Order: sequence, then structure tokens, then C-alpha cells
Amino acid sequence: MPEEEAVIYRGRIRMPYTWAVGETGSFFLTQLRDHARIWGTRCPQCRRTMVPPRRNCPRCLAKTHWLQLEPRGSLVTYTVVHYRHRIHPPQEPLIYGVIKLEGADTGLTHLLGEVDPADLRPGLLLEAVFKEPEQRRGHILDILYFRPREVTGS
Repeated sequence: MPEEEAVIYRGRIRMPYTWAVGETGSFFLTQLRDHARIWGTRCPQCRRTMVPPRRNCPRCLAKTHWLQLEPRGSLVTYTVVHYRHRIHPPQEPLIYGVIKLEGADTGLTHLLGEVDPADLRPGLLLEAVFKEPEQRRGHILDILYFRPREVTGS
């Protein structure tokens, strides 16, 4: 039998797919869509509050409980993207941030808006901006972005 030559085909395959987000993810996304509310889960043993929510605590595996959070928090870290890609939303520059919501122990990665990149710094206070109710689809992007919030009082 003659020796076969290896044939290499270099290409890109785009494969659309759908997947179920499960009971926990479904509740989280439905609350964003129907009520513009952000929910996390809290571990009864570790006392950690997680957003996005987890059915079980990743540390001790205890079943978690639901907890509604305010749609505001502070910036942990961020990155500014200066190039276009088909999966990016249309605004430029594109800013991703990790936001620690008030009462949460984990960060939520999301888009930042209504802010000059030069004004970004860890600890910046932010609030969620939601799409209009008729535009929400049960997706994490039902939160359009997080923007700086004004602090009232002294």
C-alpha cells in the first residue's frame, strides 16, 4: 500500500447552535426580561452571593438561595477595545468591565457606556441601564450597559 500524503484543509466553520441555560439561568434571564431586575444566589454555608447566579456554591456545593440585588455596584477592572469585530456591539470604543454589584461577592462582566475611557478607574460607582421592555428578549444584553452614577448626599 502506498504511503498517503496528509491533506490539510484550512477553513472556518461557523456553527450556530442553541443551548438551554437551565432552571437557574432561565430565572435570571426571565427576571431581566420581564422586570429589569438582577438576581443572584447566596450560599447558606459560605454566605457568598454570586452574580451570575449558581444553583450550587462552587466552594462547598451547598444549594444556594435566590437574592434580588440592586442594579448598581462598583467597577473592579476594565478593558477598552479599539477594533471592530462582527460579534461586538456597534459602539466604539467598546468597554468591558467587571462590576461588583452591591451585596455581591463576585463580579459580573458587562459593557460600560456613557463614560469616557479616560474617566474609568477601579471603584467607580455604576448603575445598570436596561433596554426598553418591548426590546428585552431574555438575554444578558437586556442590560444595555452600566454607566457611572451620581452619588447623592455627603
